[in-house]
Amino acid sequence: MLKLENFFSYHKERKIAVVLALFGTVMPVPGLQKFYLGQPVWGVVYLLLSSVSVSITVAACAIDAVWYLSQDIEQFNLQFNGQTSGMIANSNQVKALAEALRELDRLREEGLVTEYEFEQKRRQLLEKVG
Repeated sequence: MLKLENFFSYHKERKIAVVLALFGTVMPVPGLQKFYLGQPVWGVVYLLLSSVSVSITVAACAIDAVWYLSQDIEQFNLQFNGQTSGMIANSNQVKALAEALRELDRLREEGLVTEYEFEQKRRQLLEKVG
């Protein structure tokens, strides 16, 4: 069964949030950016406000779009994805290191590098990360 916290745990893109916010300024469906960013309560508030005053929600969506654009990617990721792009880079770096170590181990198993060469190269790879 799908849990609500898992539903909103996907990676959010700033460009999509901006487009949805701008969409809310021209279409009568404001607040889509709030649903996308995992803030369903605010999305409902935007929808309810649109029944009272369209101009308020248009202004709120425009402000959201400007706000998302004015944030750098680090701030956006920290606020809406719970991570920094440094964390994403580190994750990619760890994956690359793991792949390099697997490849090195395969070469050792095939006898293409000696145990000594394997250990030296393994240490070099680990020192680059540390």
